Amino acid sequence: MLRDKSVEIQNLSKIYHTLAGETLALSNLSLDVYKGEIVSIVGPSGCGKSTLLSLISGLIRPSSGKIYIDKEEVKKYDKKIGYMFQNDNLFEWRTIWKNVLIGLEVQDRLTAERLAKVTNLLNTYGLKDFKNYYPNQLSGGMRQRVALIRTLATEPEILLLDEPFSALDYQTRLMVADEVGTIIKKEKKTAILVTHDISEAISMADRVVVLSDRPAKVKSIHEINLTLDVARTPLTSRKAPEFRDYFNAIWKELDIHG
Repeated sequence: MLRDKSVEIQNLSKIYHTLAGETLALSNLSLDVYKGEIVSIVGPSGCGKSTLLSLISGLIRPSSGKIYIDKEEVKKYDKKIGYMFQNDNLFEWRTIWKNVLIGLEVQDRLTAERLAKVTNLLNTYGLKDFKNYYPNQLSGGMRQRVALIRTLATEPEILLLDEPFSALDYQTRLMVADEVGTIIKKEKKTAILVTHDISEAISMADRVVVLSDRPAKVKSIHEINLTLDVARTPLTSRKAPEFRDYFNAIWKELDIHG
């Protein structure tokens, strides 16, 4: 069955120019991401994973190659994109309600309909009673949930997640990844997740893309098919019998000790 492509990356390369010379970050990288799927991207540290997200978002331009979102070439930052970073970047002097409205304020889209949708998101995902709190009154996990709702408030079609859980302690990270992954699927969003954590990549994704060392190319793509007797979530995924096999295969490809 043919699937609709949300993102098409064709022969992408990126060269950074510095005083020390040229650095080739990505080389001739091609990848398709389909509508409604979560794709995790893993690779050696410094290989260009975050650069790839910046290129997809239109924040920086490729040196060569093309990126298409819904068949339109990316030439600048697109409102179809929602970006979640490692830090939640909440404004400490604004309430949770005011924080989740920032994107809509910037885009001048504070309509009654959108405000109602934001209220519904807060109610649905357990933040209804905290909307008048300030960020420093929330746990790290709740802050990341606020950051996701702020991103969803502008109704992006594609979510880019750049190590969004790495600042959290291990237990909180597991819980928040489970919440975020479940929300993304429930809201039927397409998402691209960059992570250093192989288990996280497998548990959250429909496919895991392994990049080579810099300059990054696609080394392999793993379709994640897990056998579960319960609904699949990032947490339940870790209990599947195939989980360890995927982990070991990706670990070897990353050549962590080499």
